[in-house]
Amino acid sequence: MPDDMGPDERPPHGLSRRRALQVLAAGAAALPAAACAPNRTAESAADSTPPTSSGGNPLATGSATDPDLVSPVVPWDLVLTDDELETLASLCDVIIPYDERSPSAASLGAHEFIDEWVSAPYEGNRRDLVLVRGGLAWLDVESVERFELEFTGLTSDQKHEICDDICYEPDVGPDYRAAARFFDRVRDLTSTAFWTTEEGMVDLGFVGNHAMASFEGPPREVLERLGLA
Repeated sequence: MPDDMGPDERPPHGLSRRRALQVLAAGAAALPAAACAPNRTAESAADSTPPTSSGGNPLATGSATDPDLVSPVVPWDLVLTDDELETLASLCDVIIPYDERSPSAASLGAHEFIDEWVSAPYEGNRRDLVLVRGGLAWLDVESVERFELEFTGLTSDQKHEICDDICYEPDVGPDYRAAARFFDRVRDLTSTAFWTTEEGMVDLGFVGNHAMASFEGPPREVLERLGLA
C-alpha cells in the first residue's frame, strides 16, 4: 500500500485495509461461539437439511440422513466468486504444494471442496464462510500492502512470507490473530480435501480400499440383498 494511503482508503483491488480486518475479525470471533452453541437434535438437524437426490445406488434413499454416496450431489448453490476461488486455490497450493510424491492440493480440487463446504446452509459452515471470505480479502490487502500485488500475483517466496506470519496462532501478534485463525481453518479443510482423494491416500501411505487376493468377495446373500447378484 502506498505510504500516503490512509487506513480507510481503498487499495487497487477495492477493499480498505480496515474493512478487511473488520470482516476477518467478525469471522474469527464467531468461531468460539460454536463451542457454546446448544446441541441440535438429530430430528432438528434433519428438518433443516436440504434433501439430496437419489443416484446410482437403488437402495439409497438420497435423503439428508441417508445420502447416496455412490452418486453424490451438492443440493446447494456454491457461493465463492471466481476471484475468491483463484486466491483460495493459490493458498491451498502454498499449504500442500506439488512435489515428487503427489500433485498439489488445488490440482486435486481442494479449493472446490472448501467452496462446497462454506456454501452449505448450516450454522457452522456459515461461520466458516464469513471467516474464509474475510480471510481471503485480508490476504489480498496484506499482499498489496507488502508487495503492491494481490496474493495470486506474488512469487512463491512472497506468499510464504505472509503465510509464515499467520501459520501458528500461539506465536502471532494481536494484529495477526484473526488471520491466523483463518489460515488454521483453511489448512484443516485443505488437508481434509487432499488426503481423502486417491492421490492423497497414496501420499499418506493408506493401504485400505484395495482388493486383496485372499478376499473371496461378499457372500451371495449380501449381494442379493443389495440387488447386485
